[in-house]
Amino acid sequence: MATEQVFVVVGAGQAAGTAIQKLRDEGFDGRIVLVGAENHLPYERPPLSKSYLKGEGWQSHKSLRGQQWYNTQNVELRLGTRATSMRSTDHQLILDDGTILDYDKLLIATGSKPRRLDVPGAELAGVHYLRTLEDSEALGTALNKAPNVVVIGASWIGLEAAVAARQKGCHVTVIGPGEVPLQASMGALLGGYFEDLHRGHGVEFQLGRRVVGLQGTGRVASVMADDGSEFEADIVIAGVGVEPEAGFVEERLLSEDGGIRVDPQMRTEDLDVFAAGDIASVANPLYGRRMRVEHWNNALMEGKIAAQSMLGLPSAFDPAPFFFSDQYDCAMEYAGWVNARTAGDPLIRGDLAAHKFHAFWIVDNVVVAGMHVNAWDEGLAPVQELIRARTKVDPAELSDTTAPLARLVETQGA
Repeated sequence: MATEQVFVVVGAGQAAGTAIQKLRDEGFDGRIVLVGAENHLPYERPPLSKSYLKGEGWQSHKSLRGQQWYNTQNVELRLGTRATSMRSTDHQLILDDGTILDYDKLLIATGSKPRRLDVPGAELAGVHYLRTLEDSEALGTALNKAPNVVVIGASWIGLEAAVAARQKGCHVTVIGPGEVPLQASMGALLGGYFEDLHRGHGVEFQLGRRVVGLQGTGRVASVMADDGSEFEADIVIAGVGVEPEAGFVEERLLSEDGGIRVDPQMRTEDLDVFAAGDIASVANPLYGRRMRVEHWNNALMEGKIAAQSMLGLPSAFDPAPFFFSDQYDCAMEYAGWVNARTAGDPLIRGDLAAHKFHAFWIVDNVVVAGMHVNAWDEGLAPVQELIRARTKVDPAELSDTTAPLARLVETQGA
């Protein structure tokens, strides 16, 4: 594929690294320029709140390459550099060092950034966010000498950080606005399950409360809640959500959720601009809505699709999102999408108390989302097949642990 075309990839995360490798694998021999705000080659982020935060050695996914690969593949690296604006009519990207990059195709894979606390005292030392390698390293070091940790936000990131803190011997208090942690994604039943799991490992929850301020002289010392209660804090971990890193993107390309509007082939309305990963607001054909999925597998898949689309090649989009989490000795995998606040409790297959089960969210007898905890004998694959098939299921059969899920999938697909 001999060409003089220039492909610019802005954002140096999982989606970007995967896309660049796919471009070369497919034979693209034109110029590739990678623009990344961090001073790192593309790396995956799940270990930042899991193994790496706990002090284990760094391991990244095999799909992401090292310096030698980028050298041999003639990928031009502009790390530690941010895009500040774009002029799509001129096919130009402007960087914070004044460089103007001309492109034939542009892939935007800048991901997301943590929402900052908007309360008095948020600027105090000892307040941590978790997004980058440096964030994880700084937090991991701080946890080694922090008797009292307050986690603001009962999210997946917050709970994973709580696991690391407890395993390092910290007293952990989680403050969240919901009746249970993870209420928006898991609902009351499973949110309660994860709350009980963490309480069993010594985590204290203060739920139905909002943080109104942080106290301290130069450094955080306590956290104030809206009911007047105060919690001692040597460090604070803020896990209050993320937002797309889209400050330089032309407004016409943005969706209502703040991401970049793309179709399932990662194409924007501009034929030469593509987006992938956390920032991509994808028209999901399975659920009939736009979705921004902020998870590892999504970035991996969409990076490959974006590369193929940039080359004019077809690709397959999996409309059933996937993510995973580790909570102490409980490992979970989840697929699909559901509004857990309105969908009601899921159907449980297995035993919550034994920490080995599947959960299925069913709408009109169709499985729209599902997960498992420690149920590795059957795993997630049959759950994903049920979601994609969109066929009617018998809840009684689904909950019967003596009936193999794989057989049920075959029956429903027949």
